[in-house]
Amino acid sequence: MNILELRVMRGPSYWSIKHPKIIVLKLDLGDLQDVLTNEIHHFAERLEKLFPGMFEHRSTEGTEGGFFKLVREGTTLSKVVQHIALELQTVAGMDSGYGRRYPAKEPGVDYVVFSYQQERAGEYAAHAAVRITEALARGKKVSVVQDIAKLHQIREDEYFGPSTEAIVSEAVSRNIPYINDVKRGLIQLGYGVNQKHIQAAMSSRTSCFAVEIAGDKNATKMILEDAGIPVPQGMIVHNVDELEEAVDRIGFPIVVKPLNANQGKGASINVQSWKEATRGLADAQRFSQAVMVEQFIEGADYRLLVIDGKFIAAAKRTPAMVTGDGISTIQQLIQDVNKDPRRGIGHEKALTHIKVDKNTRSILREKDLTLKSVLPAGEVLYLKSTANLSTGGTATDVTDQVHPYNVLMAERIAGIIGLDICGVDVMTSDIAIPLPETRGAVIEVNAAPGLRMHISPTEGLPRNVAEPIINMLFPHGCPSRIPIVAITGTNGKTTTTRLIAHMLKFKGYQVGYTTTDGIYIQDKKIIKGDTTGAFSSEFVLKDPTVNFAVLEVARGGMLRSGLAFRQCDVGVVTNVAADHLGLGDIHTVEEMAQVKAVVPRTVCPDGYSVLNADDDLVYGMAEGLSSKVAFFSLDEDNPRILKHISKGGLAAVYENGYISIFKNTYKMRVDRVADIPLTFGGRARFNIQNVLAATLTGYINHMELSEIKTALRTFIPSAETTPGRMNLFKLPKYEVLIDYAHNTASMEAIADFISNVEAPLKIGIIAGIGDRRDNDTIEIGKLAAQMFDEIIIRQDKDLRGRSGSEINGLLKQGIMQVKPELELKEIEQEARALAHALEYAPPGSFITLFSEDIPEAVKLVESFRIIQHRQVPVDQNNT
Repeated sequence: MNILELRVMRGPSYWSIKHPKIIVLKLDLGDLQDVLTNEIHHFAERLEKLFPGMFEHRSTEGTEGGFFKLVREGTTLSKVVQHIALELQTVAGMDSGYGRRYPAKEPGVDYVVFSYQQERAGEYAAHAAVRITEALARGKKVSVVQDIAKLHQIREDEYFGPSTEAIVSEAVSRNIPYINDVKRGLIQLGYGVNQKHIQAAMSSRTSCFAVEIAGDKNATKMILEDAGIPVPQGMIVHNVDELEEAVDRIGFPIVVKPLNANQGKGASINVQSWKEATRGLADAQRFSQAVMVEQFIEGADYRLLVIDGKFIAAAKRTPAMVTGDGISTIQQLIQDVNKDPRRGIGHEKALTHIKVDKNTRSILREKDLTLKSVLPAGEVLYLKSTANLSTGGTATDVTDQVHPYNVLMAERIAGIIGLDICGVDVMTSDIAIPLPETRGAVIEVNAAPGLRMHISPTEGLPRNVAEPIINMLFPHGCPSRIPIVAITGTNGKTTTTRLIAHMLKFKGYQVGYTTTDGIYIQDKKIIKGDTTGAFSSEFVLKDPTVNFAVLEVARGGMLRSGLAFRQCDVGVVTNVAADHLGLGDIHTVEEMAQVKAVVPRTVCPDGYSVLNADDDLVYGMAEGLSSKVAFFSLDEDNPRILKHISKGGLAAVYENGYISIFKNTYKMRVDRVADIPLTFGGRARFNIQNVLAATLTGYINHMELSEIKTALRTFIPSAETTPGRMNLFKLPKYEVLIDYAHNTASMEAIADFISNVEAPLKIGIIAGIGDRRDNDTIEIGKLAAQMFDEIIIRQDKDLRGRSGSEINGLLKQGIMQVKPELELKEIEQEARALAHALEYAPPGSFITLFSEDIPEAVKLVESFRIIQHRQVPVDQNNT
């Protein structure tokens, strides 16, 4: 068995809209392709023994045990790979439940699709599942212990912590989008100008000043003391001499802890002797040279949580502990506690496994105990000096028991320090009694307090403490999203994207948009290149100045990793034609239509899918959509349009020379096509389609007809506004058209335009693309022969796996089928081919370059323009 390809989908994709985070595995089964599970000796028994939790996998049976039944009856090994990949992740604390298996075009090759929670874990599970399945199939010995341990480690290293996960889950439940900004270690909630950020339980509203104060335990204590808050006596020490002075002043018992640390790291509690104190100083100075020595306050450890100035929850925290039974050793008691199904590795579950670490061994030594000691029945042994859940402690919810005095005290502390999310640590014998009456004290104030103890307490009522955090960041009525228009199709995407962006900018929006030539923020190119994938879309959605996103979405990006967004407000599909077939395992135009259909399928229910009613495959995408639909057509009598508007639908059509909108059977004329520059006086019919799609998008986004008209008239096609899209240059001697057209559909559109051009000689500079099918390249040759009187064949810089002679041969084959007498030249470099045409073309010629390097081609044409102007006599120049 061999993995041919592994793709990570991070958003809605060709494979699944509902499950955006999936692994797509292309698997060659090799000599096991025809082997079913019931044909392998003891396969089912070994699988069930290895993964007993798979009993919960329902599979197609729909009941528990369904998958095991399927395995016993006989199923493919690729199906087993799918289920093992899911179960490995689930056992490691990353519950994953969606999976599918599909046959590929090649014999013996299957696609295995399964969900993941953490990307690297999904990739690892894929490789491990293939290895384990093959070992089971070949009767080899199998162990999954190391694989599960590795997945546990990945989860701890890279997965959200419990606080982050709770906040993100609450945001998602409120339809607030999020982006995991791994490089900055932040989670972005919301898009564009409406974004906020969190880092665990710290938000973009959290004051840096307040965090600094809370991190300085001595400063915090002095501030609170001045505000009448009970705090323990203490002082800062840096060495043994200062420690001795502190002990003399405060007296035992004491607490020794680093001045700047968290999660109880390096802290020693209830220190009773000088020996313990010096050891505690050494432990603390592993984390901070400055060490806080404080009076030890008797009582239980409580955490009070304040969010946005209001008390939200409280928990009583108990250090990791065991209770003796008079029989078991301490080691055995720890093992028994760790069997609690609520306990897991790190933050995997509500509670954490108790580990025997340096702190535990120190406590045992102080009590003259070892791990082999047996505790008397009923005796409690605390195994940690702090009550942190991350070291195995437990939490009991006491929110409803907190005395109003203590509630007010916690709220005052949050305000005094200035923290929007604040954890107040209190030691007291009873939280239901005002703190001064119990001789308790505030021990610490925490920025970014852990939420786990409140979300999943060991005992008591779980509290949704993430909700008030989201309410604080996004109050009722406060937007989190920005409008998104996504544009896809075979041709016309970039022009439509740029036109829509121009219209929305005219309306006053701060637009960010992506195209095949770069990412633009408010009309400034920020990144150059083909930027139509998920990274580029996310780039726009992360920009804090953007309040409207217009995103060109190409086939390649959707197949590589899916969309960057879960939903959009308008999804435009211009057309679907035979292009890029055979790439990315998309072999037919119908399959390509399914790829493009991902965009309208992600449009929100209140949004619009804007579809081309003249294209059968695009029109078919309307079926089953949850969004509203608007159609556009070059024919106002198109039966599909008439049927749609008769039911009150929205449409845009080209009629009697006008761009018009149909709404509830009423016709609203927007502008004459001849007056819209992008249509080149109506000759560029393919651009009329783009104008129709953009007009609908503008109308849907509440633009007045007069605003749409003005925006259309002020969008002037040029090498700057629409690079590589119908860039027409009128030189003194001839005209030059530069276009990026690279497939038969786009060339047919250009051919329609050129057929209306009056010129004695039409010259075409063409090239084939190496990764296209032979028939596609031959067809380009045929079209070129129909369009041009002379042809120059050039070559792309990247031949994509073929030789130049092979590509040119296919082009010539197509040309000869149409015009065997046609004059042909082969000039490899694009610039040289264009220069040859510009230098030798007779006056009045019309030169068309299908270009790979638009900027360089434009520069060359402009240089010839200057030369020709200098050559024209002055009297002719003035006529």
